[in-house]
Amino acid sequence: MNIGFDAKRLFCNFTGLGNYSRTLVNDLANYYPENAYHLYTPEIRNSAVTASFINNPHFQNHAAGTAFKSLWRSYSVVADLKRDGIDLFHGLSNEIPLKINKSGIKSVVTIHDLIFKIYPKTFSLSEQVIYDLKFKYSCQHADKIVAISESTKNDIVHFYEIDPEKIEVIYQACNPLFYTLRTDEENEQVIQQYQLPKDYLLYVGSVEARKNLKIIIESYEHLSPQLQIPIVVIGRGGKYKQEVEAMIAEKDLNHLVIWLDKLDDNQHVQSIYQCARALIYPSFYEGFGLPVAEALLSKTPVITALTSSLTEAGGHHSIYIDPNNAANLADAIEKVLTDTNTVNNMKESGLIYAHQNFTSIVATKKMMDFYKSI
Repeated sequence: MNIGFDAKRLFCNFTGLGNYSRTLVNDLANYYPENAYHLYTPEIRNSAVTASFINNPHFQNHAAGTAFKSLWRSYSVVADLKRDGIDLFHGLSNEIPLKINKSGIKSVVTIHDLIFKIYPKTFSLSEQVIYDLKFKYSCQHADKIVAISESTKNDIVHFYEIDPEKIEVIYQACNPLFYTLRTDEENEQVIQQYQLPKDYLLYVGSVEARKNLKIIIESYEHLSPQLQIPIVVIGRGGKYKQEVEAMIAEKDLNHLVIWLDKLDDNQHVQSIYQCARALIYPSFYEGFGLPVAEALLSKTPVITALTSSLTEAGGHHSIYIDPNNAANLADAIEKVLTDTNTVNNMKESGLIYAHQNFTSIVATKKMMDFYKSI
C-alpha cells in the first residue's frame, strides 16, 4: 500500500499529538516495511525527535511547495496525494483535507478528544468554532475514524451523531523506551542530577485547570504530617500554574513542591516515574491519559480520576478518586504510602495490563488491520 499521513504534528509538534504521530508512523514502518509511507507536511523541522524521519528510505517526505501552507494542507494537498498514487490517507490529528472524499483516495482520521466540547471555557470562542468545523467535517467525510479511547468514541457519537460502526478504538502506544525498565544505577544518577528526595509523589502533564493540580495541594490538608512527602511536578503552565503557586504559598507548602518544567529527556522522565511512590493524575477529562500508561509501564502505582478515559488507561488495579474531593485523594495517597501489599499488587498487575494493551506491536497490528479493512 501507498499510505499518506498528515505529518504536520510529526515534524512540528513536540508534545502529545506529535508524539502520537511519530510513534505510530515509526512503528508502522518497523513492523510493516513492505508498505510505502508518505509524510505530507507544511514544513520539515529537523530536531532530535524528527531526525529519524529525514533521509530515511522508509519515508518519502513531501513539504508544501507554496507560501500558502495552510491552504495546501487543508485543500491543495489532495492533488499531491493523487499524483503520488496514495491508496489511503491518515489524518493523524483530528483533520483531513477538504474534498478528499471525492478524490477516490480512502481516508481515516484519528480523533484524540473533544475537550473543546466538554470544557468550552478553556478555549476561546474562535477556537471552539474552528475546531468544531474541522472535527465535524473530518468525522462526517472520512471513510473511517480512529478514536484513541472508548470515551472519545462515545463523545464522537454523542456530539456528531456518527454511526458507532464507523469508529474503531485503537489505543496509542507509548514511547518505545518505556517498555524496558531502567536500572537502579541509571535511576540513582537521575535522582542525584535533579536533587530529588528519596520519597516523593509525582504529577506529569501540562499545568492547566482541566488537569486539576490544585486538588493535590488541597489534599495535603487531610494528610498527617508524616505522610506529607514532596510532590514532583513535570509540566509547563501559564496562568493556572500561577494560581497553583499562590495556593502553595498560602498553605505554606513551598518546601514540598518541586517544579521540573523544562524536563524534555524521556529517559530521565522514565527514571523519575520508576522512583516515585505513586503518580497522581486527577484530571477532569482526557482523551486517553498517556502519563497513566507510562506510569504503569514504569511499575509505578497510579491514583487517577474516575472520569472520561482514565479507567481505560489505568485498568483494574489503579486507585480512582472523585476529582472534586480532596479528602478522597488524601485517603488514596495514604493507602499507597502505607499499604505495602496493595502497592506491590498495583505495580505487578499494572505492568501486565499496560503490556497487554499499550505495547507498540498490539497498537500497530490493530492499525494495519484497520487500514486493510478500509
